[in-house]
Order: sequence, then structure tokens, then C-alpha cells
Amino acid sequence: MENHRLYTTSFASVYPLYIKKAERKQRTKEEVDKIIFWLTGYDTTSLNQQLEDAVDFKQFFAEAPQMNPKTDLIKGVVCGIRVEEIEQPLMQQIRYLDKLIDELAKGKKMDKILRN
Repeated sequence: MENHRLYTTSFASVYPLYIKKAERKQRTKEEVDKIIFWLTGYDTTSLNQQLEDAVDFKQFFAEAPQMNPKTDLIKGVVCGIRVEEIEQPLMQQIRYLDKLIDELAKGKKMDKILRN
């Protein structure tokens, strides 16, 4: 899994899909961004720069200002795999984001999603 094709996928190509998934369930782009900010430490300016530069997932997470220390509280299944059991750190970070977006789309409150 060291060279999974997801690692070289442009984050900017997947970002609109996260938003679309949220909006289909009456959630907002702002909520998606808030999740990304919480998880990675990016802010609006730095996230927009990453999107503009069309960085891949590997670079997106490598350049993240600070991964949230509460990521160990993210549990559950994404794509049939428990996120807390994923051994490869980059894949785990990607799946953490997927899991949080799934929770948003399922209607969870932001406080619960952000592990407050």
C-alpha cells in the first residue's frame, strides 16, 4: 500500500466531491472546511493555496500545519476497513478525513464530529 494511487490523486479533484456529498445532505462547504481545518491545521488561506497548487494527497498531508492530536478518537469503518486499524499513516490520515465527511453527511452534530 506504500504506492497507492490515492496518494498521487490531486486533493483539489476530491475536495468538490466532499462538498457535494455534504450538500446532498443539507450540510455546507463551510462545515467541510471546518472539518479539514480541525483535522489538519490548515486555515482558509493555506487550504485555498493547496487547492490552487493542485497538490496530491501525499503532499497535502505532508504539508499540513498540525494534525489534530484527537485523531486517535476517530473510530469506525470506511471502505470496509476500520480506520483505527490502518497501519500506513498516510492512508490512515486520508481515511480519517473520509470518516469525518461521512459523519457530516450522516447528520452528526459538529461537536461530535470534532470530538469535543
